[in-house]
This record gives sequence, C-alpha cells and structure tokens, in this order.
Amino acid sequence: MDIPKGYFAIYVGEQEKKRFVVPLSILSEPRFQELLHQSEQEFGYNHPMGGITIPCSEDVFTDLASRFGAF
Repeated sequence: MDIPKGYFAIYVGEQEKKRFVVPLSILSEPRFQELLHQSEQEFGYNHPMGGITIPCSEDVFTDLASRFGAF
C-alpha cells in the first residue's frame, strides 16, 4: 500500500496490530510523543512489524489521533 507524501505508517494494538497511515504533523504532539516513548521502552528500535509499533489499544489511539485531526 502506498503512503502519500507527508504521511507515515504505524501499527497499533495490544494483541493484534492494525496499520494506520497518519500525517507527519502528529509527531509534534506531546501525547503522541509519549506513545513513541512507550514504544521505545517496549520494543527498543526493533519493531516486530517492520515499522513503528504503538503498544496501546486501537480505541485509545484512534481517539487521540482524531483529536489531532489525523483522521
């Protein structure tokens, strides 16, 4: 699946991972940076899906991302 310019793919979920394509602008959001820090603590820089994996529920992520206008 192609990723548009200005976006990147991440994987979200506690058990089963779902792929989301989100705008790069989300990287500047402090709450998203907290999720990235959690991801670093859990996975280091070796993400099992081959891309950034966020270890939170899909519901939590979609709620947070919608507040940032990512969807």
